[in-house]
Amino acid sequence: MPAPVIRQARSLALVALTGLLVLTSLWGLNSGAMDISIAQVTGAIGRWIAGDALSSEDHVVLMLRLPRVGMAVLVGAALACGGTTMQGLFRNPLADPGLIGVSAGAALGAVGMIVLGHRLGAWLPEGSASYRVAAAAFVGGLAATALVYAIGRRRQGVATLLLAGVAINAMAMAGVGMLTFLASENQLRDLTFWTLGSLGGSDWSKIGLVAPLILAPLLVLPQLARALNALLLGEHEATLMGFRPGRLQPLLVVLVALMVSAAVAMTGVIGFVGLVVPHVLRLIWGPDHRLLLPASALGGAALLVAADTLARVVVVPAELPIGVLTALIGGPFFLWLLLRHRVGEGA
Repeated sequence: MPAPVIRQARSLALVALTGLLVLTSLWGLNSGAMDISIAQVTGAIGRWIAGDALSSEDHVVLMLRLPRVGMAVLVGAALACGGTTMQGLFRNPLADPGLIGVSAGAALGAVGMIVLGHRLGAWLPEGSASYRVAAAAFVGGLAATALVYAIGRRRQGVATLLLAGVAINAMAMAGVGMLTFLASENQLRDLTFWTLGSLGGSDWSKIGLVAPLILAPLLVLPQLARALNALLLGEHEATLMGFRPGRLQPLLVVLVALMVSAAVAMTGVIGFVGLVVPHVLRLIWGPDHRLLLPASALGGAALLVAADTLARVVVVPAELPIGVLTALIGGPFFLWLLLRHRVGEGA
C-alpha cells in the first residue's frame, strides 16, 4: 500500500477515535444522579471561562463531573498505552503493565498505608489520608518495578524480566493478603474500596498532581514507535537495524512504570483496560506502533470514560466500583476475542 494512503488511513483512524472520546466525554458530563443537558454542560464551561456567576448545576459539572472525566481520560490513556508498550516489549499480545509489578506494588503500598498509616503518623508529612494512600501507592508501584528490573538485569532479556515480574507480583500480593488479615473492620472497608478501583475522589488538585506524570510518558512513547516495531522482530534483528535494546528496554519500563503507578495511585486497581484495548486495536489496524500507541491512548481514554459513566448510572444513587465493571465487561469480551481468533486460525 502506498505511503500516502497509509498515512491517510492512520489519520482517519485517529480522528475517529478522537470523535469517540469526545462523545463519551459529553455523555459522562451530562449523565448522573442529576439530569444536566448538553446545552447546560457547554453553558457551564462557557460561563466558567468567561468568569460569570455559576449556578448549582454549573458547580456539579465543573467541580464534580469535569475533573472526573478528565481523570478517566488520563488514567485510561495511561493504562492502554502502557499495555501496548508492554505487549511490544514482551512480543506477547497478552502482556499488560501488571507484568512488571506496577499494580501489585501499588496495591501493597496503598494497603500498607491504610492498615499501618496510623502507626506511622508521627513520621509522615501532614496531609489528608487519601493523598497519603496515593503517595504510598505511587512509591510502591515504582519500587516493585525497580526491583523487577534489578533482578531481570542480572540476566539480560525480556524472559528474565517477565519471570521476575511474576515472582514480585506473587510476593506483593502475599503482603497485601497479610495486611488484609491484620486490618480492622474500617480498614477492610477502605482497602476493599481502593482495590476495586474508583474515580469518585477526582478533583482538580489530584489532576494537577497526576497529569505531568502521565502526559510526559504519553508524549515520549510515540517517539519510540519505530524502535518498538524493530523489537517485534527480536533483539538481535533490532540491533542490526541500528537500535539498542539494552538501552531501550529500561527506558520503556521506566516510562510505563511512571505513568501507570501515577494512574493506579489515584484510582486504585482497574483491570483489563491495558489488555483489551491494545489487543482489539492490533486486530483491527495491525502491529505498527506508530498508529497503535496514540490509538491506544485515545481508545483507552474513551473506554474508561464510558465505563465510569456506566458505573455512575447503572445503580443510581449508588455507584458500582469501576474495577468490577471493567472486569465484568472486559473478561467475557476478551475471551470471545480469543476464541474467535483461534477459530479463525483453525479455518
